[in-house]
This record gives sequence, structure tokens and C-alpha cells, in this order.
Amino acid sequence: MDKEAVFPISEEDAGQRIDLYLSNAQEELSRSYISRLITEGRVLINGAPVKKSSVKTANGDRVTLMVPESVIPDILPEDIPLDILYEDQDVIVVNKPKGMVVHPSFGHFSGTLVNALLFHCKDLSGINGVLRPGIVHRIDKDTTGSVIACKNDLSHESLAKQLKDHSIKRLYRTIVNGNLKEDGIINKPIGRSKSDRKKMGIVEGGKNAVTHYRILESFGNHTYAECRLETGRTHQIRVHMASIGHPVMGDKVYGSGKSPYNTEGQVLHAMTLGFIHPVSGEYIETVAPLPEYFEKILRDLRK
Repeated sequence: MDKEAVFPISEEDAGQRIDLYLSNAQEELSRSYISRLITEGRVLINGAPVKKSSVKTANGDRVTLMVPESVIPDILPEDIPLDILYEDQDVIVVNKPKGMVVHPSFGHFSGTLVNALLFHCKDLSGINGVLRPGIVHRIDKDTTGSVIACKNDLSHESLAKQLKDHSIKRLYRTIVNGNLKEDGIINKPIGRSKSDRKKMGIVEGGKNAVTHYRILESFGNHTYAECRLETGRTHQIRVHMASIGHPVMGDKVYGSGKSPYNTEGQVLHAMTLGFIHPVSGEYIETVAPLPEYFEKILRDLRK
């Protein structure tokens, strides 16, 4: 039996080749593998099989991806401790530690946040398929902080819409290389790098991406800053800050990765998450405290 994932196409996702859209949406599946699934009739748009990989998405489409069960092993619950910032019968917000992957992918099916959530929660939403149950958004492996997951499809649809409407409050803390001169806004489109598919970049014709940043403390060679996401593109803060010559400290992908401190990857923390509760309509805001390694770097810089 195939395992399904359903993707409603928004206005900003419209006009993309179906194979490219799905390989970006399901990064654990290669574009060539997606093309094979299309040939096998396992990709549908509005219930009808897609005949060619070059078919374009349209606003309002519902794309169904069916992956053969034999390809995906059962994702098992694992008793991994969770730092829970908020939880009720509909949603859960956790403070993800550094080094933890949000959801399983091919070759990496254990030790993820999803494995931990499956152990802790009785139910999770199924909209994003078996590899991403409950996951509405994600942060990178070496980025710490707030991640929200949904326990039912109704909550998932509501939070996904808030994300698309850019109405969820997301504030990050970071330390960047160099001395930022003033607060600012970066408005540059982001898309898959044409030279390296594993990276994102500032790409003409990419998705609209806006990051607001403000200086919290300056240390000469480094700046402690807060970034507010107006949009939520993959690696947005890392790509945007590197594009203005101030890559995130420790970022090995978009910067040199060199740092006088043991950062274990980029120094980036999803601190504040604010959203409208999908059932009660109440505004919920959570704050994830800075991790100890981040606090230690700040203490050293202040000296």
C-alpha cells in the first residue's frame, strides 16, 4: 500500500514544475525519484494522475504524492526527552535542541523530533504524510528553539494557513560575523541554488523572502541580533544575512564556518513563536530560552 502526502498549492507555489515542487517539498526524495513516481502514476493533481514531470502547479490545486510503502520503514516512537513550551489537546510547542533533526528522511529514520513526538503524543496530524506527522514547519538540525506540531488535521490546516498568510510571529536570535551598522530589512528572493541543489541562494525568480533584523549588542567583530521572519523560506536568515556580508557565526554552508568558539554549526535560535490557537482563537506566545552554548558565547564576547 502506498503512503500518501497531500499538498494544497498556494498562489506563491503556483507555476512550478510538479517534479521540482515536490522535490523541494519532500527534500528526502530526489527529483529523479519523483519523476519515476510520476511515470508510475503515483502523483495526482486534483485526483487525476500527472502525465509529465513538466506539468505546472496552479493556485488551489491539491497534489497527492503516493510513495510505495516498501521504500519507507515504519517511523517508530522513541523515548527521547522533550523540552515542552506549550501543550494542549490540539498543539504542542517544543524547544528543539541543537543536533536534532525535525523529521525522518531517507537514511535517517531515528533520533528525530518526530520519533520523540510519536512517543509523547497519542495522535499527530497526518496531512504531511508518514515521514512528517504533525510537522507544520521545521528548523535546521543545528538551529535550536521553538517548533510547533499539531495533533489533528484541523489544527494543522489552521496553522499551515497562518504560516502561508505570514501571520505567525517568529523571532530568532543570532550572532553574525562583522559589525552591523544599523537595523534593517532584507528583501531578496530565495530559491534553490542553481550551482548546488543542497543549498539555497538569492535567485532571480525565487520566492519572495523578507527578513527584518535589529541590533541587540555590538562586539566589533560580531553582532548579537534579533531577526523577525516576515516569510519563512528554507535557510532564510542564513541566506539573507550572508547576502549582506554578515553570515551567521559558525555557518559552514553560507559562511566560512570558522569561529573562535565551539558553535557546532550556526549560532541561530528560534526564540519566540506566536500564533492564533486553531480551536480557541486565543493568541498563544511561547519563548524558548537561549541554550547554554549561546549564552556562553555572549558572556565571552561581553568580556
